[in-house]
Amino acid sequence: MCAFECSFDIMEGKRRKVRSPMGVTDTNADVATVWHVRTRPDRYEEALPQLLALLARFTPTVQPLPPGAALAQVGGVLRLHNTGPAELARRLRVQALALHGLPVQVGIGATWTVAAMASSRTDVSGIRYVAPSRTRAFLDPLPVSALYGIRRTQAADLYTYGLTTIGLLADAPPSTIQRILGGRAGRTLQQRAQGIDPRAITPGRMPESTSVSHDFDRDLLDSLPLRAIAVRLTATLGTRLRERAQAARAVTLSLRMADRAALSRTRKLPAPSAHTEDLREAVYRTLDSYALQRARIRRITVVAEDLVAIEQAPTQLSIDPQREAHLCAEPVLDRITARYGPATIGPAAAFLRVS
Repeated sequence: MCAFECSFDIMEGKRRKVRSPMGVTDTNADVATVWHVRTRPDRYEEALPQLLALLARFTPTVQPLPPGAALAQVGGVLRLHNTGPAELARRLRVQALALHGLPVQVGIGATWTVAAMASSRTDVSGIRYVAPSRTRAFLDPLPVSALYGIRRTQAADLYTYGLTTIGLLADAPPSTIQRILGGRAGRTLQQRAQGIDPRAITPGRMPESTSVSHDFDRDLLDSLPLRAIAVRLTATLGTRLRERAQAARAVTLSLRMADRAALSRTRKLPAPSAHTEDLREAVYRTLDSYALQRARIRRITVVAEDLVAIEQAPTQLSIDPQREAHLCAEPVLDRITARYGPATIGPAAAFLRVS
């Protein structure tokens, strides 16, 4: 990858005047305006609301990408701020640190895919600017496994056929890629490899589902650690939903086996909920319904489905004192988790041993 990716004015994202053949001055030529902003994984629990609030001060076109990233379109506000997208990103980073102590990385590109890949390849400045004219120069040398949105199995299939870089994927015959990856997946990934991504940024759109997963370092046969991990994942989901002021109508439990077989079942909740106990009960019932006997499990994934705003979740008085105690304790647990990090505190069943 070229150390001097482009001239100074492009690296800065400056608005330049270019004379077109018709004699019309274009002040937006070769200026990338899509931001992909991400923060460190250890700040995910608290970062997203702060990040969204801060981005709203710069542009109204902001789309959250939980758990700890967001997209923003700044093309319409550059004249208002009288600067380029890279300089504006520097202001964002300064304010994120000053106001929230929040370190962020900003990738700037012409499309969602390019910006997302740039944000994971920033230098010490925390910003990576990829001008539209330099998109292929940025993408082509990267390994195909680095392409945004590609799965490990898809990358492995491409490696088998010698398509080891994004540039090779972009230039391969479309029919070949579609035979390897399938029609729709092949077209989508090849377009992204070429820097083409038609997805629009949807302001304020929250996800309709969110998931957490755990990969075991060896095939798991014992049901006790499986249930402990399931409880830990549901506690993480519950905290995340409450931070986003969302509730789930259903919970999906997926298991990946050693032979790559997959089991997945969805259970509807009696009412939309963000309470850990409600999510845990649904996961336990689904896990029991599998009736696993010496199954070799490699991954467990818990998904909160069909999310709604917390205002749409009914709140009813309970005559169960244990449930009321859990509901009262949740805000305290959330604050402890936000301050000291995940897995600091949680249900006793989520811990296999104590010190």
